[in-house]
Amino acid sequence: MNTSSTLACAAALLIASAGLADETALTIYSSAQPGAISPDLYRPIPGQGAGYGYNMHRQIPGYAIIKQQRDLQIERGISNLTFTGVAALLDPTTVMFESLTDPDGTTVLEQDYRFDLLSMDKMLERYIDKEIIWGGQSVKLLSVSAGGMLLQRENGEIEFQQGYHGVRFPSMAEGLILKPTLNWMVQSQTGGEQETRISYQTSGITWWADYNIVYHDGDDANHGTMDLGAWVSILNQSGGSYIDADLKLVAGDVHRAPRGGGGRSPFQGGREADVMMMKSAPGFEEKSFFEYHLYTLGRPTTIPDRSTKQIELFEAAKNVPVEKKMLYDGSKMFMNYGGIQNGKNFGITSNAKVEVFLVFENKKELGLGMPLPAGRIRVSKLDEADGSFEFIGEDTIDHTPKNERIMIKLGNAFDVVGERRQVSFTRGKKWIVESFEIKIRNHKDQSVEVQIQEHLYRWTNAKVTKISHNHKMLDSRTMRIPVTVEKDGEVTVTYIVRYDFE
Repeated sequence: MNTSSTLACAAALLIASAGLADETALTIYSSAQPGAISPDLYRPIPGQGAGYGYNMHRQIPGYAIIKQQRDLQIERGISNLTFTGVAALLDPTTVMFESLTDPDGTTVLEQDYRFDLLSMDKMLERYIDKEIIWGGQSVKLLSVSAGGMLLQRENGEIEFQQGYHGVRFPSMAEGLILKPTLNWMVQSQTGGEQETRISYQTSGITWWADYNIVYHDGDDANHGTMDLGAWVSILNQSGGSYIDADLKLVAGDVHRAPRGGGGRSPFQGGREADVMMMKSAPGFEEKSFFEYHLYTLGRPTTIPDRSTKQIELFEAAKNVPVEKKMLYDGSKMFMNYGGIQNGKNFGITSNAKVEVFLVFENKKELGLGMPLPAGRIRVSKLDEADGSFEFIGEDTIDHTPKNERIMIKLGNAFDVVGERRQVSFTRGKKWIVESFEIKIRNHKDQSVEVQIQEHLYRWTNAKVTKISHNHKMLDSRTMRIPVTVEKDGEVTVTYIVRYDFE
């Protein structure tokens, strides 16, 4: 008897469904740009909402490592195992099957991933030149195209039927499956019940952080306090559900080798610093992990397929000191120009908008001091007239270690405006001397502090030869000038800059 006959006689088919998993664990990595997840990714592609694979071609910016442990009855010798309920978007090259009970005596000879899922189109393809039931009669299916069928009746008549309504099949076509399935050919020296572990990598799943700030006014216009809460959002469109799973999240920039064109995109995930416990006992525990950060949930959670789940990252930090800063950057639009810019009219246009920021320190003594994963920060403020919280702006942050400064842009000031104009321009063969006047007007009923930012954009060899106010050079071509503008007041800043081109 040949080997294939032996296998056919001796093989034991063991069906392992997802609902029978003893333990499930997943570690999710993300390369989602903060705040860049489109609501379109939360929904199935139109017309493909049912069944697995509905989002196979939609790139979710993240991936996960899935691990499942369960007890399986394995035949002694060579047998086949079939494992269903895995993620539809798993990467077959990452699949691993191992026996924890008998790792040396149980080995995998072959493995394959079957994803030819049952659908009307697949059934019709397999019934070409065979009998199907349509309109209560047995007809022969000659071909399928353009959403219709070419049929032959018993009397030989041939007709084209648009659509598939009313089609029935005598039996299930061979080779089609209802769920993505993993198959292994295993060889076991002992057989019997064994504890096994299956692991694989899947795309179609990601996570990001969402932060909520409630801002409270302080004693002056430039200072206040805030309450900061953080949530983790998990988007799962992997084609698999994870019941009572142990959850880990990796924050930072984990490098992955590029994937080939037409397949899954290269994604990323993680970052660095030291260990601390989050305040919520059953919530996330954070620790440094290599050069990244690992957030481990202290309780099992269920993440269904085609869902967005939110979990509190840490308890809200209360009364954190925060500064409100205003920045007038009238020459911002010219800061990235390269080469020598010697035209008189270059850079003389400006805007009147004064940007508003909230600035705080991520320090333990201020109520924070924890690594903050990249995410979107939404800011609200209480309207005491009716007791409701109103949205006043949002921004995004990158992965931010402890003890770092965080600046959030909220928008543009309504009652504080800027004006910038060129006063003089003189050009020689190898030099330019130029002067500017910047005005800040404050129409509020209290004084404000404004940072004026100027870019010396004509050439790298620039020198401020005269200026009306104290200033600080942030780099060789950027200077910052702080001014205080009294209520209903105006401040004028002037300066002269010389450029040499030798």
